[in-house]
Amino acid sequence: MTYSELCRRLFAAGIENAQGEAAILLEHFCGIDAMARLSDPEADLTSPELEGALQKREARYPLQYILGEWDFYRQTYEVCPDCLIPRSDTEILVEEAIRLLPFDARFADLCTGSGCIAISVLAERPDTSAVALEKFPATLALACRNAERNGVANRFSPLREDLLAPTRPLSDEPLDAILSNPPYIPTSVLPSLAPELSAEPRAALDGGEDGLLFYRAILRDYARYLKPSGFLLLEIGYDQAEALCSLAPQYGFSCVRVLRDYGGQDRVLHLKRLDA
Repeated sequence: MTYSELCRRLFAAGIENAQGEAAILLEHFCGIDAMARLSDPEADLTSPELEGALQKREARYPLQYILGEWDFYRQTYEVCPDCLIPRSDTEILVEEAIRLLPFDARFADLCTGSGCIAISVLAERPDTSAVALEKFPATLALACRNAERNGVANRFSPLREDLLAPTRPLSDEPLDAILSNPPYIPTSVLPSLAPELSAEPRAALDGGEDGLLFYRAILRDYARYLKPSGFLLLEIGYDQAEALCSLAPQYGFSCVRVLRDYGGQDRVLHLKRLDA
């Protein structure tokens, strides 16, 4: 199979970035980098591993799960169907947390998944520490492996807990911030999503009837752990900012800022106490 044939098969399967993904697959499974590919564009690159990966991708299985790892911010993360795939839009939340957290801060990452939010912040801010809450044991174990992989395990405190039905305190000391990319897709919208999303854990996507179920729980049950000067940074759906800015005052919080993603859509909500 040549690079061109690989591109054609991916394109025929409906893969938008067929050329880019073909290059990634070749480098990962065959060790063929850009220079080697360009020097002999018609080379036969067939291998059992590449063919197996290609067949999975043609079936619209996520590229990130096929590779088993994915880059996010400045780190690399193990990924598998136990966790939501880290996406570049979430890096906006990480960048804002790095900028806003005070020196020697302690923060929480709710619904930590792969751990990418907490771990990337910890990696860039060695003065900070975090508690990472996750409901599912396999997912939390994955986050712990990622913390070890990226050199922050000593400042990463895992907490297995159901965000919607907490049984233990989130923290024994007040927190400087709560960060979260919770499930926020309305249940009725899930069937219409891209095929790749069917491979990701539904529990990491389903935000309840109106998509706001987890935000209500965060404001109701977890915001009390914040210091008076503490803040929340929440990833949100592109059409949820207005509803959440109206909801926040019911729990004593106000919207400071709505940050947009790289496509210009509302993506991260910054909240603080009304009396702060």
